Amino acid sequence: MDQPRIKVYGSATEITIAANAAGLRDLAEQLMSLAHPELRDGYHVHLEGGIDLEDGSISLILERDDKV
Repeated sequence: MDQPRIKVYGSATEITIAANAAGLRDLAEQLMSLAHPELRDGYHVHLEGGIDLEDGSISLILERDDKV
């Protein structure tokens, strides 16, 4: 199976998240975890370029906000 690869880039008006199939599955799993009923508002995950994301990516925060 391929390694997850995710790249995040954008401008002031548009953000793109590009990923291979393994990366999309990884993001989906993280989003499903954030949706778990036992988690509370404000829980979040930081994804950083060169660590969780491909080099050159801008940082991405996935946050649960039940007020949205």
